[in-house]
Amino acid sequence: MSDGIGSAARDAVADLQKRINQDIIGQERVVERLVVALLANGNVLLEGLPGLAKTRAIKSLSKNLESDFSRIQFTPDLLPSDVTGGEILRGDGQFEFRKGPIFGNLVLADEINRAPPKVQSALLEAMEERHVTVAGKRYDLPDLFMVLATQNPIEQEGTYPLPEAQMDRFLMHIRIDYPTDADEVKVMRLVRGESAAPTAAAAQPPPKIPQKLIFEARSEIDRVTTKEVVESYMVGLVAATRRPAEFGDKLKNWIAVGASPRGSLALDRCSRVYAWLRGRDYVTPEDVQAIVHDCLRHRLSLSYEAGADGVNADGVLDEIVKQVAVAA
Repeated sequence: MSDGIGSAARDAVADLQKRINQDIIGQERVVERLVVALLANGNVLLEGLPGLAKTRAIKSLSKNLESDFSRIQFTPDLLPSDVTGGEILRGDGQFEFRKGPIFGNLVLADEINRAPPKVQSALLEAMEERHVTVAGKRYDLPDLFMVLATQNPIEQEGTYPLPEAQMDRFLMHIRIDYPTDADEVKVMRLVRGESAAPTAAAAQPPPKIPQKLIFEARSEIDRVTTKEVVESYMVGLVAATRRPAEFGDKLKNWIAVGASPRGSLALDRCSRVYAWLRGRDYVTPEDVQAIVHDCLRHRLSLSYEAGADGVNADGVLDEIVKQVAVAA
């Protein structure tokens, strides 16, 4: 694979991305990040205000991809067994394991911060281990498995914010912003058209993208190369979050705790996917810069000084990208 050479897997992924963008107007960056996480075999946390199509984006991904979709509405009274499943007593006196919604291919964990920590831990353990253990027995999750969790940045009353160690389990943290005025007009027209009587063409959706093409894409991505200079650049970006004093007083005052090694691994995986989506079999520093915010923003703990200065994680990462140079 090299510049300009296509493949059936890449064509299928491009088609998938195009279909989702037709459902989600004005959120091309968000859709691309969802596809990156899918191809990187990771889980994502989507954060945005109500009504910004977080759930719609996930449903569109499921609608266009050969997959079993599960939705878990997180509430304060949810139990771990409501996520993983549990054993039930049959009429013959034997116990039978009844699978929970975690066994879907695409699992929507809606408003994950509204469930108590024990339930969050059950979900995050399944995300990390790719299996659940009930009554001493292990049950493996599907080969195609992705958790797409959502949370609302406001209305924090009655919520259980994810601790940093659990946030670190997500490959990417995707933020969804308001659409532009022009895009919002298109959204209104799209929803208006959907509520009208469906045409014969609309009644026949295109075939779903087969799972095997996603696995083929992942195999091709595994062959994407990363030169040592780019590897050093990734590590340098993460190291700047851990040793901010070496990069000036601003970063020193803003960062309390830096990113874990999962941050470097996320940069490596996602930058290779990003390069592959652009038809290349090698990673450039620009690929790393394109996805660094989504891979690291949830892995930083900021100081009180950062809050006082009105600086968020993205602002800190902007400064890090300015300060960390690519070795010649």
